[in-house]
Amino acid sequence: MYNWVSMIARQAEIGSGRLTRHMEKRLIEQARSGSEEAARVLVDAHKDRLFAFVWRILRDHEESEETCQEAFLRAFSSLDSFSPKYRFSTWLFTIGYRLCLNHIRRRKLLTGEVDWSGMPSGEQDVSEMLAESEEARRLKDEIWGAVDKLSVPQRAAVLLFYREGMSCDEVAKTLGIPMATAKSHLHRARARLRDSLAGLVKDWSQVQLLREAAS
Repeated sequence: MYNWVSMIARQAEIGSGRLTRHMEKRLIEQARSGSEEAARVLVDAHKDRLFAFVWRILRDHEESEETCQEAFLRAFSSLDSFSPKYRFSTWLFTIGYRLCLNHIRRRKLLTGEVDWSGMPSGEQDVSEMLAESEEARRLKDEIWGAVDKLSVPQRAAVLLFYREGMSCDEVAKTLGIPMATAKSHLHRARARLRDSLAGLVKDWSQVQLLREAAS
């Protein structure tokens, strides 16, 4: 078992760093059977992405670390209830998001507004050229600054849609709202971001920079 799990870990490191659906399914099966090594591989495959997502919402390092730890604990303690029709990351981020909201409610900072957001994508070659320049780094900071001004649900949706590459349906499931509501909020939030970045972003293909690290 150890050699097989280690092989999956090496394949993930050599590849994109993300587990395939098949790898994920096998690891979950082994983790359910008590394999600590399989659980470790699942944690290693998701911990950095989960932390980036949680930190962008809470903006507190200690709280973010605690939230991520609790999210993993809850995920593994209820692994028997996990449905293989979903990605493990979708389920994990759902847990993480709910924990973030609990933290924010305790801080009494949640406004109660439920909004979603998304931005138009563009051609890959434009973003690749921009990513190599100083202008791209400055632009990325400006874009993330605008994202940080969005409501908590909006920020969460942007991160899930762009950083995690989730579909609208997956984002809706993760944040716990209907698909129709998700699409409506995506449309309205796009207009808000266009207003915030007016004069700065002329070519909206540049917003593909959001797929870079959120730190």
